[in-house]
Amino acid sequence: MTINEMKVGDSASFTKTVTETDVYLFAGISGDLNPAHINEVAASKTMFKSRIAHGILGASFISATIGMQLPGPGTIYVSQDLKFTAPVRIGDTVTATVTVTEINTEKNRAILETTLTNQEGTVAIKGQATVMPPK
Repeated sequence: MTINEMKVGDSASFTKTVTETDVYLFAGISGDLNPAHINEVAASKTMFKSRIAHGILGASFISATIGMQLPGPGTIYVSQDLKFTAPVRIGDTVTATVTVTEINTEKNRAILETTLTNQEGTVAIKGQATVMPPK
C-alpha cells in the first residue's frame, strides 16, 4: 500500500500463539538467554512466577503486521517507540494491531499506533511507529 492509498483510521492485525519453541529459537537467534525466558526454575523466582517471552519477540509481531499488511511489503521502518505493559507468556495468543493515525504525503511518512494484546484483551505492548510506505 502506498502513502496515497492509506487513510487515517486504516488498521491491520496479526495473531499468533507464542510457543516454547518460539521463545527458544528467539533466544538462540538474538543471544538473549536471560533465565526469565529459558529457565523455569529461575523464572519461578521472579515477579512473573514463570517464564515469559522476550519483549522484543512480542514487538516483532508488530513489525510483521507493518511489513506484511499495513502498509505491507516494501515498507521501511523509520522508528518505533515501545512501552511494555504486561508480560507475554508461553501459550498466550497475542494480536498485534497497527492503526494509521497520521499521514505526511510530502515526506512519504505515516505514523501508526501499535499495540500487542493477549487473548484476554490485556495490552502487553503499546507504542507508535513511523514508517515509509513503498512508492
